Amino acid sequence: MSTPSDKSPQNQQGSTRIVAGQSAIPKRPLGLKIGIAAGILVLVGGGVAVASAVSGNNAAVPAASVAAPGNAAAELKLGYFGNVTHAPALVGVSQGYIAKELGDTKLSTQVFNAGPAAIEALNAGAVDATYIGPNPAINSFVKSGGESVNIIAGAAAGGAQLVVKPEITSASDLKGKTLASPQLGGTQDVALRAWLSSQGYKTNVDGSGDVAINPTENAQTLKLFQDGKLDGAWLPEPWASRLVLTAGAKVLVDEKDLWDGSLSGKPGEFPTTILIVNKKFAAEHPDTVKALLRGHVKSVEWLNGAAAGEKATVINMALKEAAGAELKADVIDRSLKNIVFTVDPLAGTYQKLLADGVTAGTTKQADINGIFYLTALNEVSGEKTSAAGLGKE
Repeated sequence: MSTPSDKSPQNQQGSTRIVAGQSAIPKRPLGLKIGIAAGILVLVGGGVAVASAVSGNNAAVPAASVAAPGNAAAELKLGYFGNVTHAPALVGVSQGYIAKELGDTKLSTQVFNAGPAAIEALNAGAVDATYIGPNPAINSFVKSGGESVNIIAGAAAGGAQLVVKPEITSASDLKGKTLASPQLGGTQDVALRAWLSSQGYKTNVDGSGDVAINPTENAQTLKLFQDGKLDGAWLPEPWASRLVLTAGAKVLVDEKDLWDGSLSGKPGEFPTTILIVNKKFAAEHPDTVKALLRGHVKSVEWLNGAAAGEKATVINMALKEAAGAELKADVIDRSLKNIVFTVDPLAGTYQKLLADGVTAGTTKQADINGIFYLTALNEVSGEKTSAAGLGKE
């Protein structure tokens, strides 16, 4: 079993931090506050087209322009978030597992706050692959007619909760309240809107409705909750744990309780983080994609084999590099107890995830057959991870 003490080449390129509301395209910053209408335009009106107009790197490229298979890329630009749910990326980058497998291919990274910003970067060519939640990946696939991305592996399951003020004891107490999610159309945003709908509440993407949802960068959510300006939030780890342990929040919904295993065969597990790649990049550089997957698999194996204390230390060091601060011991310990690290993307759950996005108003009903390309993962891992009829395996 590999450990961080195996001095694999470290990531030498550094990371660029991208947060919600900022452009994912280098040197083209947007204002920190983007109108909801503009956000919807990107999410459901043509994010792929907008992004490709900026960079000219639309994923839908004629086959004649694709390079010969097997060509290693000169550079792999990889995105991920500064969340514990992205620990396979944090470990893979900080401990050199990915860089070592890439060999002569340069690894550069960007750190995002939430999925829609990462998708914008992927579609614009600012990154070639990214760790992300499933719903932005589904949305991009749908809006591009299946031409933008492929899901090539899972990374983490679980680790998302609706945490609220202590006086809120049931769903019936949420009418008229204000809740947060990391970004409009992100995986936790969709989960929150779909769950509220199941409780009889109407929400709208402009923030109106029976319950107001305010998409907010995670660190700001913590501050707003502490200041009494939010009643709760549906968040990934470590942010759910931070609100519980440092801001006095309580868990109203643990998302694992909403997944009985009937779709995946794994009760309590739902996809929180997956690994996706730009389809054009994958067609041009399949060997580079396999190298990325080898590093990814090694990172997940290390996470599942390391002692709890060593795992927390390594992730915390990587979080300090990616997000600017370490976590308190109790926060990272609670976070890790809520997450399963796995290369299985739990493909059987994706029709429900798509339906939840339709309910949330952030995507439209569509055929998502072809969204998975798990052949390379299965070759690298030596296992048979299922695409549930939604792609190649």
